Amino acid sequence: MMKAALLASALLFLPLGAAAQSSPEDNDKRPVAAHFYELTPRKPGADFAASLRVPSGYRAAVWASDLGNTRMLAVAPDGSVYVSRRSEADIIRLVDADGDGRADGPPTVIVNRPGLHGLTIHAGQLYFMTAHEVFRAPLRPDGGIGAVETLIDDLPDAGQHLNRTLAVGPDEMLYISVGSTCNACDESSQENATLLRASLDGKRRSVWASGLRNTIGFGWHPRTGALWGWDQGIDWLGNDMQREEINLIERGHRYGWPYVFEDGKRNPQDEPPGGLTAARWAAASTAPTLMHVAHSAGMQWAFHPGGGFGPDAAGDAFVALRGSWNRKPASGYELARVRFDAAGRPTRVESFVSGFMSRDGTSQYGRPCGVAVLRDGSLLLSDDANGILYRISYDGAAGQAAPLAPPAAPMREQAARGTNVPLALARPETAARGAAFAVNADAFADQGMIPREHSEYGLGISPALRWGAVPGAASYAILVEDPDGSAKPVVHWLAWNVPAGTHALPAGLQERDRLSGGALEGMMQGATTRGTVGWYGPRPPKGDRPHAYHFQVLALDRALDLPLGATRDQLLAAAAGHVLARGETVGRYAEADAR
Repeated sequence: MMKAALLASALLFLPLGAAAQSSPEDNDKRPVAAHFYELTPRKPGADFAASLRVPSGYRAAVWASDLGNTRMLAVAPDGSVYVSRRSEADIIRLVDADGDGRADGPPTVIVNRPGLHGLTIHAGQLYFMTAHEVFRAPLRPDGGIGAVETLIDDLPDAGQHLNRTLAVGPDEMLYISVGSTCNACDESSQENATLLRASLDGKRRSVWASGLRNTIGFGWHPRTGALWGWDQGIDWLGNDMQREEINLIERGHRYGWPYVFEDGKRNPQDEPPGGLTAARWAAASTAPTLMHVAHSAGMQWAFHPGGGFGPDAAGDAFVALRGSWNRKPASGYELARVRFDAAGRPTRVESFVSGFMSRDGTSQYGRPCGVAVLRDGSLLLSDDANGILYRISYDGAAGQAAPLAPPAAPMREQAARGTNVPLALARPETAARGAAFAVNADAFADQGMIPREHSEYGLGISPALRWGAVPGAASYAILVEDPDGSAKPVVHWLAWNVPAGTHALPAGLQERDRLSGGALEGMMQGATTRGTVGWYGPRPPKGDRPHAYHFQVLALDRALDLPLGATRDQLLAAAAGHVLARGETVGRYAEADAR
């Protein structure tokens, strides 16, 4: 049944008009009409595939049908196709052994897990995930899997966006999309609305990028190795807002959500915490490289490596657009092609396979969801509403798809920034004019053991600190580093603009960019090695000897003007030449194997 309801215009107010020229704080309170508009589902007939609209030289055909809730796709080196089914809570395997362009026989169920969604194949291993867990299992020669290993079991709550995805990057690291719990809100976990980067064994992970509302589809450009993703925009801002975003996803970058969107437009539904303005949030956010029609709902993303397909396919991305439910006219319901230029930059989005929506825009014959490149170079597209897999091929194509082998250097270079450097107090930027001052922690003595509640194995709350007043100090900065960790050093805390009259911090500070109220007013916190702001407690590998955590305090002759999410190197560069005095205390922490 088609549902269409026009919401009262008084529900939302959004700055319109010359939005690009206005600041994110502007809001002229013009009413915005939003729709709840679901298309009537229709069953595709036997000849439906032939009616799909494709570019000249291409054709669409059914590869497999009657499969249920077909979602994400992964293709093994032997050509086997693995499909996640959310409703059935499993992964199935299909093959086309005779090469006739259709799957042979019924699917085989490979594994069951409640809430199963994302999957990928790497180095003979099948990785798959639910909302909270990531698993790995070896692929057997018969296409089945061996013993399932749990790699991660503590991803944050999913809420509205429980369909999480993952992929292994060219740097041999696992990338995990963790969507927001809501349409737009201040998240309680800094791992929500992010792309995470984890070791293949799941033991180490960090936030690679944040402010990504729901980037289900992402991948690495075959030539450049750059990471690109398609982010789904905020709902209830109107028919044409927020547009879907195509982002170059780089380490430490923020992409606006939930407070700003597109080119810095302010989301009137929410305000940044801690007294920050939307303008400041926008200044710290990376704008999208390209945008597409609002509410199209981009899902899985696949770069084509070239070979076995159209002559100009290499380096372009294909994205399944599942389609809107709150836009009139509806958008999406197609397979889109993102054109990339010779430099590896996206230039435009084109419709590649359409016809899933009726021409009058009232009915739909499928919800495109997953897309993958088959071994022969053709594309496979899943319809999760009707359980159909469509194969899109190019007439006269020969050979097979080229290996998808993006260069690893871009990701590795980003990950290596700020590593293999001396501790802050050993660097020339912190050279001080005066004598050292005392720094003390309430919970441990100098060189003593840090209580477990301050570690990430415990409560993860920041410890209380005290230090001596320094005459003439305009502000204080704090850096906590572990030289024994893998990053050398691991940054556990960055803070600056601690007010001049403040010489003590209570335990359990908020993990946010700016603190407000009383003696903490205006104190800023920056990026840790984990990619989050605020205190990141000790988390050495279990069984390691105690790691040393250096609590370093700088007395500065001025406040620092740094961007939100500033790094340790940015803080030190700004502090250079302004350090009046400095102090330090060291705590130690180890986690026993028995815990």
